[in-house]
Amino acid sequence: MNKLAYLCGAAALALAPAAQAQVLTVCLEGAPEIFNPELTSNGTTAYVLGQIYDGLVSVERGGSGIEPALAESWEVSEDGKTYTFHLRENVSWQSNDAFTPTRPMNADDVVFTFARMMDPEHPFYEVSGGNYPTFNAKLADNLDAVEKIDEHTVAFTLKAPLAAFIGTMAHGSIGITSAEYADAMMAAGTPEQMDLQPIGTGPFQLQAYQTDAIVRLLPFADTWGAGIGDDLRTPMVDAVVMAISGDATVRLQRALAGECLIGLYPNLADKETIEASDTVDAVQTPVASTGMLHFNFGEEKFQDRKVRQALAQAIDMENLVEVVYSGMGHVTGAVVPPALWGHAEDIAPWPYDPEAAKALLAEAGYPDGFDTQVWAVPVARPYMPNGRRAAEIVQADWAEIGVTAEIVTYEWAEYIQRARAGEAQVGMFGGIYDFPDPSQIPNNYLTCSPEGKTAPSNIGAWCDDGFNAVMREAGSITDQEERIALYHEAQQIVHDEVPVVVLGGADTITAVNKSVKGYVPAIFGSSRLSGVSVE
Repeated sequence: MNKLAYLCGAAALALAPAAQAQVLTVCLEGAPEIFNPELTSNGTTAYVLGQIYDGLVSVERGGSGIEPALAESWEVSEDGKTYTFHLRENVSWQSNDAFTPTRPMNADDVVFTFARMMDPEHPFYEVSGGNYPTFNAKLADNLDAVEKIDEHTVAFTLKAPLAAFIGTMAHGSIGITSAEYADAMMAAGTPEQMDLQPIGTGPFQLQAYQTDAIVRLLPFADTWGAGIGDDLRTPMVDAVVMAISGDATVRLQRALAGECLIGLYPNLADKETIEASDTVDAVQTPVASTGMLHFNFGEEKFQDRKVRQALAQAIDMENLVEVVYSGMGHVTGAVVPPALWGHAEDIAPWPYDPEAAKALLAEAGYPDGFDTQVWAVPVARPYMPNGRRAAEIVQADWAEIGVTAEIVTYEWAEYIQRARAGEAQVGMFGGIYDFPDPSQIPNNYLTCSPEGKTAPSNIGAWCDDGFNAVMREAGSITDQEERIALYHEAQQIVHDEVPVVVLGGADTITAVNKSVKGYVPAIFGSSRLSGVSVE
């Protein structure tokens, strides 16, 4: 995304810090697609923005509990439809060359953040494309009003109870943004700069970004975590430098050489190599995630369930999971992963049966197969550590039933944009759970509104009334056993209708230099770099 190359160039990024400075270097697997969390649900972008912005609440470090962040406390009305948040006082905003704040964070900022996403008439609604994937998928249909009660109190009113509301508010893309900054940029005639030059309340602030190369962050000394004496929310290093590389082998080599003190998403097959190192630890984390192949319902052939089932049965899933996830994955046909409550253990993949697949294709009118594309995720994610290898296995398996699949991929930000624009014929996509509630991935990747508008990450544009009704009911009640039964029902619908082929997921490995202290990879959401130091 060239428009993000708005700050210092390569020369500035190459400036070496003082010898005594404590610099945390991170090898990142992809580039941020934007610098406003509301406009993305991309985990790679969230890793960067999670250091800059805060939400009202957050997922506890390395765990699954929800804890206070910009809101010190909250309460829920008896009918479950009104949540009242009490904000911290004296929370400072960051600044940049274009803006210096005149006041701390307050209720006006919370109201602005949500009004931008809720109100089509809001002046910022369509700025930077006006796509709010997480908000649209999780809250848009149910959030009735966000009201300022006083300077430090905000009430959220829902149309119906939403069991996952507090968890959703911990999602990284529900970061609070500055109303005063927005006003300043609008007055300057450059509203989009708000989404390109971030102003947050978090422990780090953006110093520079070189497109697809490096992100450089500086500590924000006035962050609220430092103000309350919370070491885990206080920056402990003099700078964070994130080097972007889509090649897992390169990231690992740099980590082993000490060039990157934290190497994200090395190949799972390289775990033993990391463990053999004297300087780097292989930190294994049970991340809840799900990878899928989405069939594009804009293609006539994929509107036929027989075609979708045939392609599902033509994939040797046992082999794919063993090879791609290096023996660390799980074979399942359920959308909710085994690491999370609500997983339907009894739903297995469609049985591998090429002959049955050929027969189904013939019944559907494709006795000689057809040509298509399969898109390969270009970066390593927990739900897909090697998209190219997975696509090659699918390509070979489909060739056995006469289906010729061209492998297509793009740079990560472009891949996401094109996939969400409906360009992928068979799109490899997936998600990481940001909070411990099974609703997240089914809602984000498979639902649609009553008007037929699909969720932003539903790249196949599947829309099933029965599935949507079950998901809505599961989200409107609080009894966990009842919710589990409904999520099982929803996952069975997905299995039977085959809008996607579930590929699975696996634990992640992070290469962490032994000089790094306090880094805890997140199980849900993004890992924090506050509280992390370098010896």
